[in-house]
Amino acid sequence: MKDNRGNGFVSFFIMVTLLIAIIFFGYIIYQTLFNEQEVSIFQSNSTVAVDTGIDGTTKVEKRNIGDTIKEIFTTQEDIPSVTYSTQESQGKYFYEQLNDTEKEIYNGLQESKDKMMSGTYVIQYGSKFSSVLEQENGSKILGDNYQSAIEAFTHDNPDLFYLNVSSMYLNIETKKTAFSKTYNVYIQPEEGSTYMANGFNSETEVRIAKQNIENEANNLKKRFTGNAYKDTKIIHDYLIENVKYDEGNKSIGSYTIYGALVGKRCVCEGYAKAFKYLADKAGIENVLMQGIAVNSEGIQEKHAWNAVNINNSWYLVDVTWDDPIIIGKGTVSSNIHYKYFLKGSNNFYKDHKIEYKFTENGKTFKFPTISISDY
Repeated sequence: MKDNRGNGFVSFFIMVTLLIAIIFFGYIIYQTLFNEQEVSIFQSNSTVAVDTGIDGTTKVEKRNIGDTIKEIFTTQEDIPSVTYSTQESQGKYFYEQLNDTEKEIYNGLQESKDKMMSGTYVIQYGSKFSSVLEQENGSKILGDNYQSAIEAFTHDNPDLFYLNVSSMYLNIETKKTAFSKTYNVYIQPEEGSTYMANGFNSETEVRIAKQNIENEANNLKKRFTGNAYKDTKIIHDYLIENVKYDEGNKSIGSYTIYGALVGKRCVCEGYAKAFKYLADKAGIENVLMQGIAVNSEGIQEKHAWNAVNINNSWYLVDVTWDDPIIIGKGTVSSNIHYKYFLKGSNNFYKDHKIEYKFTENGKTFKFPTISISDY
């Protein structure tokens, strides 16, 4: 008899091969037809947010987070406080109050500070936040984390004069296939745009400005004594003597250390950031503060000031209000220049109120416990 076992084996092999090929090509077709991609975009606005559909299109909802908090604490007892060692809080006071995800976002920003001088550098996080995004409302949670990280980052780093954070977007790409879901997270400017602050058009301009700022700070640094009180006074007096209030907010970098240290004109935020920048240089533990203040005409206005740690006690400094605008040819007595210098809560909070949320829907941050009495 003729042995047909060889032919049978060949036929079986061909059938198996065809079956594998059908499964493989079927999988490719399925992946092609049923692959979904969605993109969530979160916008930071000074110091954000959204969701998307799952049909491959992008839906962007921008939540303005620049509004002020509605509720203001009015008594010392109402003020949340937090205490850190100098090593923990020096220069990174708000970072220490973030959760692990927020710190990861912050760290990416911190590591990219110099590269962001280009105005277009893309900060890549890849799949680092997959565990967050896999939760219910994961994109919303990560968007809120981004908001908190940006707020802490900008308040810890007064030298970000070249960034317009409202032009920075956190992008969450979600790719779905038949058997998996993957995420890619990154920060970049809006397409065709940059996140450079007004007045700066190139990385070269930013680097020149940065060098000018550092030169000014280094010249002052030569006068530092290593004594926290004396160096705080040196910084306070330097700003009063060299900076003028920018009444029309027309100067380049009016809200930044560039306006204060190079242009010599700025508003309260510029004064406060410059004070922090120089206090950091001096190694003085300090915190940038913001809130509402009642001016001499009885009008409430958004305002910024500083807190400093002198001999393990915290005091408040408002350089802007210690540098009043002189109308006409009058002069200001020396005691006016120290009305808001190293003050305790009993005096300072008569016309200043802290905001514990930097944005309406943002994170509630904590601040040091301020000495009740003046220094």
